[in-house]
Amino acid sequence: MITTNLTGVVETPTMAAYPYLVGRDGAAYVPTGGAGVVLGIRLGDSVFAYDADHAAPGATLVHPDPAARHALTAFACLGNEAVVRTGPAAGAEGRVLGKRGELGRVITLFDQDVLATLRPDDQVLIRAVGQGAPPAEVTVLNVDPSLLPALTDRLSVRARVPSELVGNGIGRPAHQWDLDIQLDPDTAPRWHAEDLRIGDLLCIDDIDVRYGTGRRKGWVTVAVVVHGSSPLPGHGPGAMPILCGPADRLPVEVEPDTHVGVTAALLGLSDA
Repeated sequence: MITTNLTGVVETPTMAAYPYLVGRDGAAYVPTGGAGVVLGIRLGDSVFAYDADHAAPGATLVHPDPAARHALTAFACLGNEAVVRTGPAAGAEGRVLGKRGELGRVITLFDQDVLATLRPDDQVLIRAVGQGAPPAEVTVLNVDPSLLPALTDRLSVRARVPSELVGNGIGRPAHQWDLDIQLDPDTAPRWHAEDLRIGDLLCIDDIDVRYGTGRRKGWVTVAVVVHGSSPLPGHGPGAMPILCGPADRLPVEVEPDTHVGVTAALLGLSDA
């Protein structure tokens, strides 16, 4: 498949002069953890572990040119190589975990000692490969081909949820957006998702993401969890689609207690 070199810039968190958002229960809060360089959050952490909003591990990348930002988000795939090109961390290597919607962010993982030296506006090279897989019964998207055998040899997921739990991301292009799953610590046990972790695979029933995300009875989408929960209505843990097809062509093993998804070892990192 074609590989494209892309440049992303480490994001600086921004907010309005009035810092508060309003959660689903009507309480105001200050959002933390969803942008820039975030230390202390790792693959395998619970999506409900932090008092934060869309908390994502590692460094989120953007681009000052809107069209280049859209391309960066569309082409970057889970497992792609990320290399810091400027600043004190220049030369350090990491991997792409996923992407988020809105204006578009690419979530990149680095070991914690690298994150400690990263600065907003540092440039990161992404070797983007994975989009454009040939049409097949099961559509593959947003994932580096080198990871596919490890993820699909035996397709295990932490939980299986219905399409009505999908909030933000409906109607959006799955090559550039994740899907927020409307779960919180109180509702997650109903779907055996109370142990959902960053890096887990999740199966979503009756969702077709091939040409924009929408409901399609009898289809399923498998996605990787890329960020934590959110107090906002219509939001929650974020999952980036990687596989989509008819349910009878995409069998999954639901393993709420033993599932192992995307790990630092799988990505060749030691402390991400």
